[in-house]
Amino acid sequence: MSDDMVFSDEPLNSTKREGIVPWHVLVVDDEPAVHEVTKMVMADFEMDGRPLLFTHCYSAKEARSVLAKPNDIALILLDVVMETDVAGLDLAKHIRNELHNVNVRIVLRTGQPGQAPEEQVIRDYDINDYKEKTDLTRRKLITVFYAGLRAYRDLMRIEQARQGLRRSIECIGHICDSDNLHTFGSALLEQVNLLLNLNGEGLCASRVSAYTANAFNGKIRVLAATAGYSELLTGDGLHQLPADVQDTIHRVLSEKKSHHADQHYAGYFRTRAGSESIIYMVFPEAIKPEARELLEILSRNVASTYDALLLREDSEHAQRATISILGSAIELRSSESLPHWQRVGDLAALLATWTGASEQDVELIRVASSLHDAGKACVPDAILNKAVPLTPEEHEILKGHAMLGHTMLSRSKARVHALGAIIALEHHERWDGSGYPQGLKGENISLVARIAAIADTLDAMLTQRPYHAALPLKDALAHIYARSGSDFDPSLVTLLQTHASEISALLNN
Repeated sequence: MSDDMVFSDEPLNSTKREGIVPWHVLVVDDEPAVHEVTKMVMADFEMDGRPLLFTHCYSAKEARSVLAKPNDIALILLDVVMETDVAGLDLAKHIRNELHNVNVRIVLRTGQPGQAPEEQVIRDYDINDYKEKTDLTRRKLITVFYAGLRAYRDLMRIEQARQGLRRSIECIGHICDSDNLHTFGSALLEQVNLLLNLNGEGLCASRVSAYTANAFNGKIRVLAATAGYSELLTGDGLHQLPADVQDTIHRVLSEKKSHHADQHYAGYFRTRAGSESIIYMVFPEAIKPEARELLEILSRNVASTYDALLLREDSEHAQRATISILGSAIELRSSESLPHWQRVGDLAALLATWTGASEQDVELIRVASSLHDAGKACVPDAILNKAVPLTPEEHEILKGHAMLGHTMLSRSKARVHALGAIIALEHHERWDGSGYPQGLKGENISLVARIAAIADTLDAMLTQRPYHAALPLKDALAHIYARSGSDFDPSLVTLLQTHASEISALLNN
């Protein structure tokens, strides 16, 4: 018998090289001899340095059970006639339509070609080849394996590229959603692990340009670290790291490019502003070339986010510093010994939290509420510090600070100043409409102004003023409660009553 025939007798070599992932082939046929011959003939077959691994099923029902579980089957050799005359065809339809497996290559083999005509089968079923068993010589079987496995390999490469692109986009999206440099660093480390599906340990560090006005300029700052490197978050540099890790990081900064090794990655990216950042990660197994490519794409695309967050942090720091300077300047003109503006901001933030405001909005309200008395910068000292009741004329001048503060703050288009302008204008309005300067009533008063009104009144009563002594917190809260529905929003007063212990804790810190 010719060596070219399926039934040629070649020795079975089942030896598999260590660490090599074989091509998984499923043989579905009710004839045991077909299984044995296929396995024997293809024993020495390799493609891309990978041998074959066979799984054998002797009925379509048995194959359904195997395919229902997670698997990496690349090629199925499928008999048409088994339990029924169309068992193989039904299984092919099940694989494509119910399991939604479009990647595995299916080759139908039949000993009864008239039972399932080739043209009809090719037209009606999503299969990849159709062969008569008598036509499958050794060479033709090898051709079938090469064609099927190459097609599967290429499909999987496309799928891996698609999944890699999707993960890259998702990673960049999560990182771009960061609202400060710390969450940026944490998100970056987390997404690197998700991107590679590896449990790596490492850190994210940055060095701000020496030409950037920032407290960290020219120094390496650790933004975030995994558990294995968490001690760096409280340190003042990278000197706690092993020498080889320090050498790698300094090499990356010196050469200004990423560095790869079998099990670690040191990614480098430089922003337009000249700031530099590093992702250093150590992985429990070797990094594949495609993973390195994804890491490079990620590093290049997060640089702009870093720049934006650095600018935002600097801007927010400048805003807070400016507001602090303004608040201090106003209070230096009065006899208050403690920063009323800051306490009002903290109280307003607490109230805003109880209303369900987002973390970002709470911080915005904290800063904006501290601007409530900005207009007092234009009120004469003699009125601000008068120890006896004001005359009607003086009181009208003092009341003018609401409109003056609104006018001052409205000159800026910054969100915090716009919100501060609303609070400055409306924080003396009253729920029943008896307030000033516009006589607004109920929910016509902005929620932020209603919040600031309670915070301002409460802190004013707790503070020693030229015209009244400081009240105990219990009495000050009782005053607020008594004016629920007249001066103050009843729903906010209810929140104040519910969380009175938290107010006490805040003010006693």
